[in-house]
Amino acid sequence: MSSISLTELSELTPRDALGRALVELGSMYRDVVVVTADVGEATRAKYFGDRYPDRYFNVGIAEQDMLGVAAGLALTGFRVYAVAFAMFLMRAWEQIRNSIVRMNIPVKIVGTHAGFSDAYDGASHQCLEDIALMRILPNMTVIAPADAPEVYRAIISSAELKTPCYIRVGRDYTRNITHTLDYEFKIGQAVVVEDGEDISIFTTGMTLWIALEAYNILKDMGVSPAIVHFHTISPLDVNTVEKYARKTGAIVTIEEHLVKGGFGSAIAETVVQTYAVPIVMVGAYSFGRSARSPEELYRYFGIEPNEVALRAIELIKLRKR
Repeated sequence: MSSISLTELSELTPRDALGRALVELGSMYRDVVVVTADVGEATRAKYFGDRYPDRYFNVGIAEQDMLGVAAGLALTGFRVYAVAFAMFLMRAWEQIRNSIVRMNIPVKIVGTHAGFSDAYDGASHQCLEDIALMRILPNMTVIAPADAPEVYRAIISSAELKTPCYIRVGRDYTRNITHTLDYEFKIGQAVVVEDGEDISIFTTGMTLWIALEAYNILKDMGVSPAIVHFHTISPLDVNTVEKYARKTGAIVTIEEHLVKGGFGSAIAETVVQTYAVPIVMVGAYSFGRSARSPEELYRYFGIEPNEVALRAIELIKLRKR
């Protein structure tokens, strides 16, 4: 499937993995085009432009225009990837809704520098609302890869989608894990990373490493946690959600996003309609702030392994009352 080895993937940053995947797609499909809004260097979309300049379009700092151009190119038969910072793609939500999703045009929209990954530029650049805004749109597939290797897999897999798609990508910070896991990346299918009986920890995006460290803490305490990674938030793997709600009786969700309307809300919407269990959502509760690193922001908002383990123990006690 790929000319890039697992070892190479494990050494990439999320945005570098995006750039490499776009170049790979360019060799796989002659109809792939990339459109960006003057952020080709920062997003690594320029990797594609350097290799295939006749299929690369920079519309300038005009995200709304970029989505209109992307829709037009897709209507003429191209496989289109529209790439920009996640935060500034949100100013084009109306164009995404009306020009792409409402018409069910299969444009792949890639939002980089998402979540806390752009810690250094402050709240204005930290996109913590995109999952909520994108997952409510009918026809829209929403993917939040866990790390650079999974970013690569998500981009490659998305090429065959016949519907609109939003892929959430970080900047440089990552703890690459998924190249060590034995699973086939399938859009819409959750990954059971660790099975367990006492509590379910559901994660999406770049917080998988937090769930795995919390797993080790809980195991040392004699707790048997299940870790399930949902790289696809829409369509959500509802069968896996219900299975682990029934199996463990309690769920902790983790996300690098506002908990209102985000991944945890999507899980809660499913659970309340299938098999209701107690849920605790770990994530952001307000805008971000300037910081020296994404990890500093994780600590500030309590999105860290010790906090997840603590909330899991509290839920287990609540369930036993």
